[in-house]
Amino acid sequence: MELRQVALEVARILQDAGKHALNDQMNPRDLKSFEMTDNHLSFTSDIDKRLAQFISNRITYVDVFDGFWQFRPEECHPGERYWCVGGIDGAINFVRSMPEWTITVSLFEFNDQCSAQPILSVVHAPALGLTYLALGDKREKIMPSTTPSLDYAVVSFGMSHVPEESKRALEVVSRISGRPADIKRVGPSSLDLCKVADGTYDAYFEAHLHKWDVPAVSAGAVVVWEAQGHLSRWNGDLVHW
Repeated sequence: MELRQVALEVARILQDAGKHALNDQMNPRDLKSFEMTDNHLSFTSDIDKRLAQFISNRITYVDVFDGFWQFRPEECHPGERYWCVGGIDGAINFVRSMPEWTITVSLFEFNDQCSAQPILSVVHAPALGLTYLALGDKREKIMPSTTPSLDYAVVSFGMSHVPEESKRALEVVSRISGRPADIKRVGPSSLDLCKVADGTYDAYFEAHLHKWDVPAVSAGAVVVWEAQGHLSRWNGDLVHW
């Protein structure tokens, strides 16, 4: 099966999963509790686990490739492909009954240098009725921003529940204030990246990302690349997934 057909099948899986998640948001049970583990804020609800199981099980009927990202072996080889299934990106928005949250899937491939790169992604926002699907190697320009600088741009940024990380994000906002026409804080990162790709935002930044952000950010990254956008770390280097 060609990768684009695989992506379409995965998009249908996420749309089905999204109906279940949206039903949970609209009919909340025990969704409003969080716990902090190693500076990571997460649901005490099992919704992420149920979503991941549903999505992963359905993907095995499409093409399992070499398995799943979290179960990949310590030593991987060029050409191997692993699915990276995310939970709810934008958990605070989800429990606060806001529509800006997503579920994501990306497919990583190890290149000739044995570096893992996301090559396919689907980002689905059930409450917004939006689905972004991308193959990074196609680089098909859609409708990204053509604003050449921060001046008069619309910029989005990500926040963190870790105080030092939030402080750094707000310091960046303070330094660039007065140049963009507007600076938005809505989230989540996967959706903000997609909105850079489709031209809603001119740019997006987040001061700190962590290993648990890999599913969401990798999925959004492929959408940005397909729109001929650019993604880098603060020092200009490529992201090391």
